[in-house]
Amino acid sequence: MRQLIQECKALFTNSVVVITVFGGVFFYSFLYPLPYEHQIPRDQPIAIVNLDNSQISYHLERMVDATPQLQVVERIHSIERAKLDFYQGKIAGFLVIPNHFYRDLAMSHHPTLAYAGDASYFLVYGTVVEGLSQAAGTLAAKVKIQHLLSSGDALTQAKQTLSPLQNNLKPTFNARMGYVDYVVPAVFVLILQQTMVMAAGLLGGTQKQSHGYWSDSSQWALLGARTIVLILIYYILSAYYMGGSFHWHGVKTIAAPTNVLLLLLPFLFSTCFIGIFLGAITPSREYVTLIVLVSSMPLVFSAGFIWPIESIPQPIVWVANLFPSTPGIQGFLALNQMGVHWQQISTQWTQLWLQALFWGGLAWWQFARHGRMASTNLANDGAFSR
Repeated sequence: MRQLIQECKALFTNSVVVITVFGGVFFYSFLYPLPYEHQIPRDQPIAIVNLDNSQISYHLERMVDATPQLQVVERIHSIERAKLDFYQGKIAGFLVIPNHFYRDLAMSHHPTLAYAGDASYFLVYGTVVEGLSQAAGTLAAKVKIQHLLSSGDALTQAKQTLSPLQNNLKPTFNARMGYVDYVVPAVFVLILQQTMVMAAGLLGGTQKQSHGYWSDSSQWALLGARTIVLILIYYILSAYYMGGSFHWHGVKTIAAPTNVLLLLLPFLFSTCFIGIFLGAITPSREYVTLIVLVSSMPLVFSAGFIWPIESIPQPIVWVANLFPSTPGIQGFLALNQMGVHWQQISTQWTQLWLQALFWGGLAWWQFARHGRMASTNLANDGAFSR
């Protein structure tokens, strides 16, 4: 018990660790979802270059403006002017309605609508193209039905001829089709890992460069006390992330709390051991922060939720599976967002425990090694003083 109290005191009196643990977790819980608050781009400003000036072309303009993805801010009559406004950033894209558009539709020809947009902003470009395609497709369907009706078909038969199959699309696991539901649950797991690694590493790095109760403690007692204190703190922070924060941002949670707590246990054990190991092997505590920051992006992109695991080079997958963020993200997403049964994440559960044994062994080895070195240094100092 005395060791636990000393560890808590050492943690809460270390301002760098406190800011990393509590400041980092609470700061990112609001900061990271902020860019995704509106979920997907809407009302992108576009211009329309109408070279036909027919009634049906004006009808198409109104249909484009009525789509939720687009907002028509300019109606101009020159492609060069549209390009200039596009290059100046006034619009996100433009639509060109060609000359003889109405004539070609009336003669059942296939007029070509030209879209332009900046594909380097993929979300914006996709939104512009989606809105223009929906408007053009709706107009094409309307014209087709009118032709069928004029040839004597009934309205019901014309609709059936135009679209014999009717889709009933229902999104799975992401009902709002938004980026908060897609990105935040996975990235929050990585944030928990990275801040915990920094906390354990900074605490060990600080104590390695000074003397205190840790110098006279047994390695088992020190390792056990530090692990227990950090895991208890991060159980509370994880409950905040996967409970209150998810609720605040409207992210659904399906899993039973007991299952989440069970999956957290090996995840937090292995994460804590990684931080202890890093704090022991780095020459100064600043290197811990540097290593964690540099590793964050590779771990995100190799976890399998941004890019499919099957499309990632196998050596990268092997390395990523050495860290708890990879099976942790996969397990928590499946359990909490997809509602799978516990047996379906048994692979991730087992992998996390194996990681806990692996990183725990490395942490203990480094603790024992530094303990022997400290004892040798004290003995040498005593011999020198005599």
